[in-house]
Amino acid sequence: MIDLEELKKTIVRGDSDAAFRLTATALKDNIPAFEILDRALIPGLKQVGDLFESGEYFLPELIVSGDAVSKALELIEPIPGKEHAAFKGKYAIGTVKGDIHDLGKNIVIMMLRGNGWEVTDLGVDVSAEEFCSAVRTGEYRILGLSSLLTMTMPNVAKTIEALKEAGLRDKVKVMVGGAPTSAEWAQKIGADAHAKDAPSAARVAAALIGK
Repeated sequence: MIDLEELKKTIVRGDSDAAFRLTATALKDNIPAFEILDRALIPGLKQVGDLFESGEYFLPELIVSGDAVSKALELIEPIPGKEHAAFKGKYAIGTVKGDIHDLGKNIVIMMLRGNGWEVTDLGVDVSAEEFCSAVRTGEYRILGLSSLLTMTMPNVAKTIEALKEAGLRDKVKVMVGGAPTSAEWAQKIGADAHAKDAPSAARVAAALIGK
């Protein structure tokens, strides 16, 4: 049976062809899609983020690792979704200002859509003003704020403060997540919930609205 640690390594080194091949083999070996995400793709993404933040990786490495995950997700994305999941509501999500990471966010989106959410992807490097505009004009039950770098975590707090100042904070629940974040930090900055990883995001979102 395939060693998922090897799949993780293909993500870290940005080997798209190997990532695709090993993911296909893992699925053929009947390894559950969620396990592939949990033990290989998500840990690989986290390691890439750590290397980028420490200065060992730069933007080119970030891009090729992102491509490797994208190739793996081509095979996985149709699997975790539940075709007949009950509709839960509208969810807007984006990566905060200063942060260009989107793969973790994209996996969260996949999980949410597979569990009954209509998701609007606001993209990366999203300003507090853009988040406020989305909440103001959309009927979203939850707003997701993603931060993959420690240096951009203050922008999550700034976005929540901007929602308060705009009189929009009570209109939407706020979920936060990303490798350097924690439940304690989320509570401190006034978020409603924290998701420690992509697989738990759908469960947290459902609990947040009481479903």
